[in-house]
Amino acid sequence: MGCAPSIHVSQSGVIYCRDSDESNSPHQTTTISQGTAATLHGLFIKTDAADTIPSVLAYQSRYPPATRTGSRKERKDHGPHSCIEAETQTSHTSVKQVTSTELWLGPMRLTQDPIQVLLVFAKEDSQSDGFWWACDRAGYRCNIACTPESALECFLDKHHEIIVIDHRYPRYLDAEAVCRSIRATKPSEHTTILGVVPRLGPDQEETSVLPLLHAGFNRRFMENFSMIACYNELIQIEHGEVQSQFKLRSCNSIFTALDHCQEAIEITSEEHVIQYVNPAFERMMGYHKEEMLGKELTDFPKSDKNRADLLDTINTCIKKGKEWQGIYYARRKSGDSIQQHVKVTPVIGQGGKIRHFVSIKKLCSSSDNNKQIHKINRDEKFSGDNALTETHSHSFRHKNRRKESIDVRSITSRSSDAASLQNHRYSSMARIHTMTIEAPITKVINIINAAQENSPVTVAEALDRVLEILRTTELYSPQLGTTKDEDPHTSDLVGGLMSDGLRRLSGNEYVFSKNIHHSHSHLSVPMTINDVPPRIAQLLDNEDSWDFNIFELEAVTHKRPLVYLGLKIFTCFGVCEFLNCSEAILRSWLQIIEANYHASNAYHNSTHAADVLHATAYFLQKENVKGSLDQLDKVAALIAATVHDIDHPGRTNSFLCNAGSELALLYNDTAVLESHHSALAFQLTAKDGKCNIFKNMDRTQYRTLRQAIIDMVLATEMTRHFEHVNKFVNSINKPIAAEENNSNSEGSDCECSPSIKNSPENRILIKRMMIKCADVANPCRPLDLCIEWAGRISEEYFAQTDEEKRQGLPVVMPVFDRNTCSIPKSQISFIDYFITDMFDAWDAFAHLPNLIQHLTENYKYWKSLDELKCKSLRYSSDTNK
Repeated sequence: MGCAPSIHVSQSGVIYCRDSDESNSPHQTTTISQGTAATLHGLFIKTDAADTIPSVLAYQSRYPPATRTGSRKERKDHGPHSCIEAETQTSHTSVKQVTSTELWLGPMRLTQDPIQVLLVFAKEDSQSDGFWWACDRAGYRCNIACTPESALECFLDKHHEIIVIDHRYPRYLDAEAVCRSIRATKPSEHTTILGVVPRLGPDQEETSVLPLLHAGFNRRFMENFSMIACYNELIQIEHGEVQSQFKLRSCNSIFTALDHCQEAIEITSEEHVIQYVNPAFERMMGYHKEEMLGKELTDFPKSDKNRADLLDTINTCIKKGKEWQGIYYARRKSGDSIQQHVKVTPVIGQGGKIRHFVSIKKLCSSSDNNKQIHKINRDEKFSGDNALTETHSHSFRHKNRRKESIDVRSITSRSSDAASLQNHRYSSMARIHTMTIEAPITKVINIINAAQENSPVTVAEALDRVLEILRTTELYSPQLGTTKDEDPHTSDLVGGLMSDGLRRLSGNEYVFSKNIHHSHSHLSVPMTINDVPPRIAQLLDNEDSWDFNIFELEAVTHKRPLVYLGLKIFTCFGVCEFLNCSEAILRSWLQIIEANYHASNAYHNSTHAADVLHATAYFLQKENVKGSLDQLDKVAALIAATVHDIDHPGRTNSFLCNAGSELALLYNDTAVLESHHSALAFQLTAKDGKCNIFKNMDRTQYRTLRQAIIDMVLATEMTRHFEHVNKFVNSINKPIAAEENNSNSEGSDCECSPSIKNSPENRILIKRMMIKCADVANPCRPLDLCIEWAGRISEEYFAQTDEEKRQGLPVVMPVFDRNTCSIPKSQISFIDYFITDMFDAWDAFAHLPNLIQHLTENYKYWKSLDELKCKSLRYSSDTNK
């Protein structure tokens, strides 16, 4: 087997190739005549006769691995700067076959061809070998250039994704000059250039990479002959810079689409600096692109036809990350005002912050715009006959496709259309009426559409605004006013209580333990309600009063108030008789339920459950409530109140979703805790016949009861708070008030129709409203109890914030930092945003003047503390001491 050939070049330029065999063959020398384009296996020659040797080579290493083979496809031109092109061929043992790569740019599927690499080495050595075989292993197409001229020529021909330039021997090759010459070309915009620099000696100091960067290099590679080191470097570049640049190149197709889009599109920065407008936008507004780019929106004159607060409304909406759309008057460069339908969409970018706003604008097809539309299109006629022809064909397609959408261009191309424009005034928001599914909201929109057709322009515009509101999914969630929006307490409460989570962070899982069946040994549980210790019995005598002190019961029962209060209330309401179960089974059930509340929680413990049960029982005694619900409803309400927070971990839904908890995964980040509470309650009940209070019920009745309990527990989830309240007001409060007004006007004393309160749908609304009010009734309790509850819930939120910081999770409610939080402010915000309206509605139905009085007094108390700048308060609970 012959060893690698050696080559010698004479002064005259004659090349001698010697194939030596150290073992058994005499030395043989092959002369390669001047000008011959011979096949050179992995060799570069520095010679005065270099012009006679092709400058760009694709080659195999002089010591190729046994499993690899190489081939060349030689070009016919062998001039001074010719290119012998040979691609590496991977055998069946190669690591990576030459295949296309699938990438995604957002929703866009891309296919990337095999990577092309250009090696620029004036002198062949082990380093060039290493990169060659690295390309072969990675499945890249590789070219090699010896001179700056051939390197530039080859790059302009191939547009390589990666260029490796030898920067070790400036005597042979000016690497920085080669890099600058390549960077001066347009195709190099998306090319990664790697500079190979000498390995540092033991006494040499690390040098700055800035000169390389300034010359146009992207990366530096310290001399390393290992093929694996070269392979790793190239693979990192492919999965980093190359794929990123490939995606950026693909954006050209998106901008091409935008440039040809018929809708006017404007992209601005988060500071409302214009970054892009398409030709349709230029035509609509009358400005050239160069007049707008880089300028703020406020630099352009505004129309005086908009409402004074419209811009503030838009900015408030989009700064929250929400899309806004509606009617807006804009002023063209000529000074004319045009009416537009505008959709503004925030785009989230680096750091999870809003980085861009994309505005899509269409001219509204109202008669007020006819003159402006004609004017815009008259300007467009100067762009040529082709554009006019395209306008006619485009308008024809639009009119045939959907009669309810009038295309701007079709109006200008046929003047006869202008006369009938009034009969076709449809906004894009109203197109929902073309749906075949007749949901109630669809019927409402259809009615509005019909009313729009023959309405005056002002009425039609108002109805457009109505349609905007109806199209939002947040129909029952009010928008915060300016003052509330600026209050961090309110925004944190809303964000923390009304969302199921911000984002999922992998690697962090929050798993809380379920202390199932743990027991208490401080106090014996009574065999019957008559066996209750005297001190506890004395306290329970007052349980029908709203001012009942649950904390005193917590103290004397050693934090087990739920069993004792539950036995008393369930007995009063005849729950055992309805369920056909014994008092012993009920007692065992209450024990197992209370055992699965976490006594370590400052707020969400069995004392809170007992408090909610007490409030529910109190509400059930009110005449209007009592007359609206049947016995099954009452039993369901009492059971739901008892179990509504079972196994609560003392953390919010948002925390569990952010932490990637098992429960969040199980319930798909939706009503996580509420789903868990209801599911676990039924699991524990069915697990043991000794505590199964439902085992003797009729199947049908049990299913009805179970559904009612689940519905009420799920109603305590705060994300649907305003939906429940608004439905209650519109379906119960307002009809009852209307009937009472009619009765008063007729001089009758009759009560309102029972059908309003007793219909199945409204009974569900009443039960939901009842447990919601019972769940958050703390601000309506006597002041000393209100203060205690405020301290407890604040402590629980403080603990959550502490844990979020420890785990590196998003802080859901940053204002609840134990070092800076103002408890009075948090209570004021909670009452303002959640409590006042809900209890006004509940009081209007259930007649609860004492609760409203407590709420008013407590609110004044928190206000006075806030004015005194009191940040905290002391509360008596020793739960977390």
